Amino acid sequence: MHYDQAWVGYGIVGGLQAGAISALAGALLFVLVHWLGRPNGWSIGAQIGWSFLLATLLSAGGDLWDMFYLNYAQLQSLQLLQVKLAQLHDPDGLGIRVWCELAGVALGVGVSWLLFQLDWRRWLGRRG
Repeated sequence: MHYDQAWVGYGIVGGLQAGAISALAGALLFVLVHWLGRPNGWSIGAQIGWSFLLATLLSAGGDLWDMFYLNYAQLQSLQLLQVKLAQLHDPDGLGIRVWCELAGVALGVGVSWLLFQLDWRRWLGRRG
């Protein structure tokens, strides 16, 4: 799903911005999946896997599709290629944006998982 990328920068700046959005999406979706899955007996691996998949589809799915389409579709004419490239925001930075989005999802899910695994009572100095 494409979100409006008109405000996103170009090149590595746009990649870092898209990665930050993906990290936030990954963190929030892990919290949601953990909240739903823990009472139902889901393993931590299932929670991580589902949250990674959902965050990837929501935040990076559009750019992944564009990357796949431009690599495997048979663009029969130069005009069709120009039309498809005109529809993309920063076609030169598509690869770095996809990489940053995937890394952002992994970072967001990983940090959220780590925060749920910490023994907060020990870290805050309380016993109970």
